Amino acid sequence: MTLSVNPAETTYLGVYSYELRPVERGYANRTLYINLNDNAIYEKPVTQQMKDLFTGGRGFALKLLWDAVTPETKWNDPQNELVIANGPICGITAYPGTGKATVVTLSPLTENVIDSNVGGYFAPFLKFSGFDALEIQGKAAEDVLIFIDGDNGRVTIEPYSFEAEDSHLIGSILTAKYGGDEKGKRGVAVLSTGQAAEHVRIAAINSTWYDVRRKEARLKQAGRGGAGRVFRDKKIAAIVCRFSDMSGDKNGVADMALIRKAGQRINKEITELDDSQNQMRKIGTANIVDVMDHFDLLPTHNFRFGSHPDAHKIDSKVWKEKFTQGLPDGCWLGCTMSCSHGVDHFPLQTGPYAGSCVLVDGPEYENAAGLGSNIGNFDAQKVLELNFYCDTYGIDTISVANCIAFAMECYEEGILTKEHTGGLELNFGNGAAALELLHQMARGEGFGVIVGQGVRYMKKYFAREFGGDPVFMHDIGMEIKGMEISEYMTKESIAQQGGYGLATKGPQHDEAWLIFMDQVHHLLPTFQDKAEALHYFPMWRTWFSLHGLCKLPWNDISPANNKQTKEPAKVEEHVENYTWIHQGVTGKPTKAEDLLAQSERVYNFQKVFALRMGRVGRQHDYPPYRAMGPVTELEYESRRERYDEQLKRLLEIDPEGLTTKEKMAHLRKYREEQYEKLMDAVYERRGWDRDSIPTLEKLRALGMDLPELVEVVEQAKKKV
Repeated sequence: MTLSVNPAETTYLGVYSYELRPVERGYANRTLYINLNDNAIYEKPVTQQMKDLFTGGRGFALKLLWDAVTPETKWNDPQNELVIANGPICGITAYPGTGKATVVTLSPLTENVIDSNVGGYFAPFLKFSGFDALEIQGKAAEDVLIFIDGDNGRVTIEPYSFEAEDSHLIGSILTAKYGGDEKGKRGVAVLSTGQAAEHVRIAAINSTWYDVRRKEARLKQAGRGGAGRVFRDKKIAAIVCRFSDMSGDKNGVADMALIRKAGQRINKEITELDDSQNQMRKIGTANIVDVMDHFDLLPTHNFRFGSHPDAHKIDSKVWKEKFTQGLPDGCWLGCTMSCSHGVDHFPLQTGPYAGSCVLVDGPEYENAAGLGSNIGNFDAQKVLELNFYCDTYGIDTISVANCIAFAMECYEEGILTKEHTGGLELNFGNGAAALELLHQMARGEGFGVIVGQGVRYMKKYFAREFGGDPVFMHDIGMEIKGMEISEYMTKESIAQQGGYGLATKGPQHDEAWLIFMDQVHHLLPTFQDKAEALHYFPMWRTWFSLHGLCKLPWNDISPANNKQTKEPAKVEEHVENYTWIHQGVTGKPTKAEDLLAQSERVYNFQKVFALRMGRVGRQHDYPPYRAMGPVTELEYESRRERYDEQLKRLLEIDPEGLTTKEKMAHLRKYREEQYEKLMDAVYERRGWDRDSIPTLEKLRALGMDLPELVEVVEQAKKKV
């Protein structure tokens, strides 16, 4: 039984009733359009061309945004859209990790198109309510709530009438309002952000699911690129989707037996092997903190170092002890990987909720590394409090960690003083100061608001206002294309440097995580090997976002014989699983190369989209030098034996008698030359020219030589 909203109590700004129809072979076959300028609501058909060329998920979202904006559109223009899409495989419950949404918009950070994925129940509920994507344009005059009622076929826009400003409260209140009893709450998903999204560009969107055992609405984040800032700029307080009639056959699949065949195989592996592999069901992604520290890959003090003697204070053993164990922590139904762990009854010590005991979702690896070692904070309690406030305020943990780390290094280098920071001592390790920065972001006051505009903004601001050296700050500012880099040290992995620098949206690990293949296992010895990996893995991970899938079940659990296969990193048995579930959902005979072709079409479309919005030329594909090698003498000396040996072996230079600065200059010249060679090799493999522009031949081969794309490519070539 669900609690109905009483129309007499609500003044609707917009109402739309639609026909409820079953999903057919993974597609609802329509999208939902909302314009907040005039509260217009209507549906659009999903054409066969959309399916053929853009597949679903990220592809649909990119196509809808492309059609809505012009090259002149800015992130805060009413014309900009927030598009949230699912995908044809999204929502099946017989295979783990099928509850993902992809959010696409023009970013306040990168000033270009971005995509960010998020778990929770919203994506499947949106599809089963009748829509493959939600497209929101315009700006409301006042804070609004959008309600998609998949039980009754109705969409409403109404004034937001609650005092709650932060996501942990918004999610709880609206889940209760629209769900009613315990059974009804399971059928409600809420998108929201928090107070900080009013003021900072590094804002996230939170997506809920109702945890029936904890009896709480929990949060997952679409964090990258500042989508939460767009959400609040449009004066959206929350989006609620309700779908109560949940069962395992809602996707209208062609062959359930084939899907179950794949599900049974991987679920058996998870049950039998997870505890001896990564312990995702006990620790989640935070299991790799110790591994990263061991291999000198754990970002420490703004990526200056890759390990720290105190790393054991925030490693996997700590989180395993703090996480509530024995609960099925999946963020979508049927996900046996169950990696969405939380710390229950955590007592907050600072901020507006001080004295409250809350559920902290996480930390995941990125949060533990970013809010821990990268800002020099090895206090697990402060990591958890930072994690909670980032989530509920609507702040991307990866971006804010790098922003704080950058500000801390600038403070220790004398670029910033206490006068600039409002009295805050921003030394590495000052977790209390980091917390105060978050609270300032939420209040919209103080130095925290400057930090919350992102690393690229701070580099310009500190040079202009405080006389900071722009060259030095460019070298240590860990952002590419305006987006902060994910939390992995890349100095010794040129392939991972390329994985970040050559990613279209910005440096996100979900596109190409090659650091172990390259640095630890030495599987990519040549530039051609690296280029092939920088083709295959971004294409494969793009595929997940087209279909509404989580990447973790692909390679965070491996078959027992995986190491004996020809290419263990590809986990070919799981690739076969995905061909089975794709064929099982759609009814189309499917091979691995078919899935890669889907990705390559959308990947190149997104690249042309970025060109259209002004990002033309290879100059946008370079990482800061801190990601490539030592910027400071302190960094060089911390690994002097390693670097001296490289000078001898790779450059045939005797380091004896050279100053540290001289050795650094030789090493930098070599590493930058190597990166140029990598870029050329990757561009060639991807079918792009030396200016990072897809060739017309490549578009033709993909069937993406649409007139509007060809025009953009031709114009881009004239600009370089």
